[in-house]
Amino acid sequence: MADLIFHHFDTSPFSEKVRLVFGFKQLTWKSVKVPVMLPKPDVVALTGGYRRTPILQIGADIYCDTALICRAIEQRAPEPTLFPPAASALQHIVAQWADSALFWAAVPYTTQPAGMAYLFGDAAPEHLKALAADRAAMLGGMKRPTATDGTAQLRNYLGWLASLLGDRRRFLLGAEPCIADFSAAQSLWFIRLAPTLAGILESYGALLAWLERVAAFGHGTSEPMTSADALAIAAAGGHVDTQVEAGLGFELGAVVTVCATDYASDLVPGTLVGLSTSEVVLERRDERAGTVHVHFPRIGYQIKKAS
Repeated sequence: MADLIFHHFDTSPFSEKVRLVFGFKQLTWKSVKVPVMLPKPDVVALTGGYRRTPILQIGADIYCDTALICRAIEQRAPEPTLFPPAASALQHIVAQWADSALFWAAVPYTTQPAGMAYLFGDAAPEHLKALAADRAAMLGGMKRPTATDGTAQLRNYLGWLASLLGDRRRFLLGAEPCIADFSAAQSLWFIRLAPTLAGILESYGALLAWLERVAAFGHGTSEPMTSADALAIAAAGGHVDTQVEAGLGFELGAVVTVCATDYASDLVPGTLVGLSTSEVVLERRDERAGTVHVHFPRIGYQIKKAS
């Protein structure tokens, strides 16, 4: 199996989700640290403009969005499974809710001034100002909860999660962990980065015990890699086989763009080389990264013919 090359930064909640998946599957992976804000020239060289963190690289295949990243990991390391049949389709519904609604309640709650002191306590004022401008541009016109609204929503969501554990099950949907556990754990992990705010979790003892069980999986075994080395691996080539399925509105070789539909909606242009109801794959060329295939999930993303 080609190396799993993970591009991430330490305080990224979605990165933590995947790091825990690596731990659950006891995988060895290459760790490439990326900037927390633009410019990200080495990331863009691989993705063509997609700027969210994290991304997963396997050879010259680049996987965007943790929903798709987790499926790519599962395909290459299927045991233990992230998608146990006993958890049914409900695991996907809970995971999607956790990746969106729960996440967008936890982030404004944790990034209150009291939380920022822990997240970026040693950062210069100029850095914090630049980070705020970067995130504002990233969100565009997206409305997100205020800290007050986020706190109210968060209390509701924590109660929902705790109720799933009311029968003393070990994980959210049963005796074994599933994708829903990792999607939910990332936001609670993020809250705990700010100890002065993490007290909101203390009323939910069963939920904290569950979080400890998920955290105990660890992060697997990581080995540092430079972004220059990652680009060289991409330039050396090697792609998984893809195909464009008929009847989905686009033909092989079409020049298209793909973008997220909620935030960070930067257009990624490329030539269509893969399309199904679950995934879209673009081929693109970069001077440093060579010919890469950039993979996106269909849920949460829009594909259009390039104008």
